[in-house]
Amino acid sequence: MGEHVQVTITGPIFGGAAAGATTLFLAEAQRRVAEQGLANVQQYLDRSIRHPTPYYETQIVVQTLGQDTVVHDRKIIYGPWLEGTSRRNQTTRFKGYASFRRATQALIPRVPALINHILAGYLDRLGGH
Repeated sequence: MGEHVQVTITGPIFGGAAAGATTLFLAEAQRRVAEQGLANVQQYLDRSIRHPTPYYETQIVVQTLGQDTVVHDRKIIYGPWLEGTSRRNQTTRFKGYASFRRATQALIPRVPALINHILAGYLDRLGGH
């Protein structure tokens, strides 16, 4: 877990008068990317778990922590084992589902498309599109 997606936005529209819109855009963009990340994690878990019990999947949430919006499993004690990052995975046949890692890898190339739609709306409001 510990994978991060960072989006850097530059240009004239993101300075001075547009500062308020920039803040709103960034918050909305972060939320949208995180929601897609959550959907990806759920999708990978659904494909991997043979006999699902809904408890673990219901503990995976999107949460804003400071300036970051993150997807996490509320530190469920067996979360690292399910992901495959626990020491137990090294000594057992079960190597984990890698749901968060695979979700992140699938998410990264989709980020521009996810936020371009949001950006277009803000540019329209600012008269720049």
